[in-house]
Amino acid sequence: MILLQQSMLDGLTGDDIRIEKIREKLQAAIELEHSTVPLYLYALYSLDPAKNGEIVSIIRSVVVEEMLHMTLASNVLNAIGGSPRLDDPKFIPTYPGPLPGGVEKQLTVQLAPFSMAQLEIFLTIEEPQDPLNFKLAAAQGDGITIGDFYRHIAKAIAKLGPSIFVHGPHNQVGPDLVEESVVVTDVASAGQAITTIVEQGEGTSKTPLEIIGKGYAHYYRFMQIKKHYLLEPKGDSFAYDGPPVPFDPAGVYPVPTQTAGWSYPPGSAAAAENDTFNYTYTNLLKALDALFNGQNTAAQMNRTLGLMMSLKELAKAMMSGIPDSKRYSGPTFQYQPANLQHG
Repeated sequence: MILLQQSMLDGLTGDDIRIEKIREKLQAAIELEHSTVPLYLYALYSLDPAKNGEIVSIIRSVVVEEMLHMTLASNVLNAIGGSPRLDDPKFIPTYPGPLPGGVEKQLTVQLAPFSMAQLEIFLTIEEPQDPLNFKLAAAQGDGITIGDFYRHIAKAIAKLGPSIFVHGPHNQVGPDLVEESVVVTDVASAGQAITTIVEQGEGTSKTPLEIIGKGYAHYYRFMQIKKHYLLEPKGDSFAYDGPPVPFDPAGVYPVPTQTAGWSYPPGSAAAAENDTFNYTYTNLLKALDALFNGQNTAAQMNRTLGLMMSLKELAKAMMSGIPDSKRYSGPTFQYQPANLQHG
């Protein structure tokens, strides 16, 4: 279980609740949701889907919902007069390093190919406070869980009440563009959006199922990989005794684990591919920034989806050894507003 610093609650509790602090914390929430996406994508594209197809499906499904959570947090921020900021070098965390808002030195994450050790990192990120059917390890320090962080944001919004909301739907990305999104206009819809984020990540105290969604909460999805079997209903409970989720280590491409200061040699083919990837990734952040700040049109959504597909193909080409089967590389997920390969 990852814990966040108590300072993440500053301005959200007691008699000192301030609208500017709620906006600040929602921006931090967007950054936190995004920070897991490169980790999960790097592991996802390191897998040969022909040999590890079930694991590929599980990780992909979590990534899709992390993007939804970014959308929902942005909708809440826009509804109370804020502006999400994604087009910023500081928006991208440094890998390896801590997640945004994390307790200092509690958890260091790095871009690495899929392994059972990397899976343990994913489980730590997604673990709820009281995971069902598993003994809870004693929490260290005085941090707060990600779910608690979101619940405090919802309580702070409810305490300040209707007056903090912009009149009418403001810069909202609704379910017409992103499935399961929530248009936020008031305290109730803000609470609904935040509840969706929390329960898709953690489940509830009674069930591993999402309340809004079609599957299990992220922690339990990843646990299926660890247990090597799908989770299925079993009487009044659940058990990991469904169809197998095999892991074939031979189905992991030999891509690098990225350590501090790691880079590709200047002028190399890998460096050129990585530059193109990072330029596309930066353009995707710019497109999302525009989408969340008023350009919420079908055309902008299509542009964003197109960039996502391009990013996927670029990553797969780097990590699967195509076209040179003797060379495997991986993207570094860095902010790069200019394409260095084209002047």
